[in-house]
Amino acid sequence: MPAPTREDIVAAAARISGHVRRTPILELDHAGGAVPDGIVLKLDLLQPTGTFKVRGAFNLLAAPKRPQRVVAASGGNFALAIAHAARELGIGADLFVPDSSPPEKIGRISAYGAKVHVIPGVYHHALAASREFATESGGLEAHAYDLPEVVAGAGTCGMEIARQVPNATTVLVAVGGGGLIGGISSWFRGDAKVVGVETEGTPSMNAAIAAGRPIEVEVSGLAVSSLGSNRIGDIPWDAISQWVGGSILVSDDEVRAAQSWLWNETRLIAEPGAATTVAALLTGKYQPEGGEKVVALVCGANTDPGSVI
Repeated sequence: MPAPTREDIVAAAARISGHVRRTPILELDHAGGAVPDGIVLKLDLLQPTGTFKVRGAFNLLAAPKRPQRVVAASGGNFALAIAHAARELGIGADLFVPDSSPPEKIGRISAYGAKVHVIPGVYHHALAASREFATESGGLEAHAYDLPEVVAGAGTCGMEIARQVPNATTVLVAVGGGGLIGGISSWFRGDAKVVGVETEGTPSMNAAIAAGRPIEVEVSGLAVSSLGSNRIGDIPWDAISQWVGGSILVSDDEVRAAQSWLWNETRLIAEPGAATTVAALLTGKYQPEGGEKVVALVCGANTDPGSVI
């Protein structure tokens, strides 16, 4: 299935208006030399449920013909977004999460009124259980990153970046299943370089680029609850293969250091997956060239603050 068009993303922005926030940016000047002056952070961790995922959730569920019930699998963040959107729109929700997800994510899903099914394992185990349940129950299956509406919804973040930082030349994006980078690169379509950042334990896009196609990988480590898809999505891959300018891998220790740096320098608490983009800059694994204007997306905040502070 092809990546969304800019027209799809503009339509998504209209549909989700009033449900999501136009999140701010923060320019990092005088950051002690750890990163070059002028790096811009896009703060989508300030969305209602703490991640960009509400963009795709509302674009899917706020359609003119709304489902009565939705079924989804998630490491936690998409389930939170679907639960929030379903409650706001009056839709029932059955959400499947792996028991490897942090308690702070699982507990909040129930608080939104959704029915939570905790499945042993990691994301793809929860996905298999959700698909079986959706077939039996007849509920709408909401895939976390491989539906046109979800990817187009994520693309609205790219549209915002282009308007907020019109001179942006590079956008660094954390990658799990690829919905976010697929949507953002579908907006820029080569007008700015889009680079993916993953952890060494969650390398689904890195492996796909090396193989020339999506392949399954083993996933583990600090960021597995948000970046733990074992295969890049087909719709995101269509965009990645056309418009993404590279893949960077960072270690769990480098992510921890980036989380600490974000707190110490900006007072932002980012979950591990969201701190990967900053880790790429702090380690020099991404080094801006002269005149390059870099936007690093910080896309999630759902973690125990005590693990960061």
